[in-house]
Amino acid sequence: MTTRAVVIGAGVMGAATAHRLAEAGVSVTVLDAGGRTPGTSSATFSIDVTHLKTPHSYFLLNRRSAALHRELEAQLGVGRDAPGWRHPVPLVQWGHSEEEQRTLRARAERLAAWGHPCRSADPGELSTLAPGVDPASCRASELVVHDDAAWYDAPLLARVLLDRAAALGADIRHDSPVTALLRDGERVRGAEARGRRFEADHVVNCAGPDAGRIAGLAGVRLPLRQIPGLVGESTPLPDPLRAIVATPGVDLRPAPGNRACAISWPVDALLDPDAATPVPPEADLLTRCSAILPAFRAMSGTRIGVRPVPEDGLPLAGPHPQAPGLYTLVSHSGVTLAPLLGALAARELTTSDPVPDLAPYRPDRDTSHPVRDESLATMSGHRADAAPAAPGLG
Repeated sequence: MTTRAVVIGAGVMGAATAHRLAEAGVSVTVLDAGGRTPGTSSATFSIDVTHLKTPHSYFLLNRRSAALHRELEAQLGVGRDAPGWRHPVPLVQWGHSEEEQRTLRARAERLAAWGHPCRSADPGELSTLAPGVDPASCRASELVVHDDAAWYDAPLLARVLLDRAAALGADIRHDSPVTALLRDGERVRGAEARGRRFEADHVVNCAGPDAGRIAGLAGVRLPLRQIPGLVGESTPLPDPLRAIVATPGVDLRPAPGNRACAISWPVDALLDPDAATPVPPEADLLTRCSAILPAFRAMSGTRIGVRPVPEDGLPLAGPHPQAPGLYTLVSHSGVTLAPLLGALAARELTTSDPVPDLAPYRPDRDTSHPVRDESLATMSGHRADAAPAAPGLG
């Protein structure tokens, strides 16, 4: 008898999971509340964030998944006749204050000890590494350069994996918000969307910022926060941005159509996480962008994405003992981690054997200890509602 799975969410995490389940011969139905363009996956900065990941075991998990992006493109034949979703470029960082520069140096030393390629560079190299960036915007005495970095076209990644899953027989249903989970006692037996019941052996919760609500339908609480973030995109630039640039006030990366994409942790700290529709401080973001990249003179658009952030910063991955049949897969670094987490989750679901790599990330673990993920500490360091954190990059 064929195993059936309902995957809730068609962003990068749901797409990666559906793809791997369909490859394994599972009968997959994907239910997503939005349209063809993924929700949070289309409003994210989407770079390889391996360099910001701690502790060491979590760094290794991210490094494995970053490598899997390359392998997956080769496996699917992406990038030969059309652009793939992974775009290798250097990542250039700098701090302005002594404290910021010390933080970068300490991080670079740690990464070097972990085998991650990064180096110090003279600010004079900025014009070569990132042409178009105003050299006067860098007041640091040194740069930190990650030569093996990349940015991801997250919507393209989700579309490619969903199309592949569909070719393998998966039923992809957009505009299908899940309103109930089917229950047989404590066991979850499927989901209901648009008045239709979809029975399954496994329900995989990849709903991103909506994952807490989905879990609540089974009486489960997820240790998950929702943190809004503003993502802006420039109008087409005269010359392409050729690097990811991370500064104390704003981060920039290339984007499709010869544009640049931007986020700013200080700007995000101004957004009200409790507001139904936070008012985006677009003018502040644009001012910060043009100060670094003068050609960034106008926004072609902005979006507020809601980041699903586990309370301790680490992913939530695994079954729920109190709700058998429900499996959660959510992370605020979902684009980097989707290929590996999707593959590991599919292995657990199809073999019923726990995967040791996922043991530290079970949804029912104790998340009350201090933040361990450095990228979350970077984000939280700018928010008045968060615990104090070590200073990090903009």
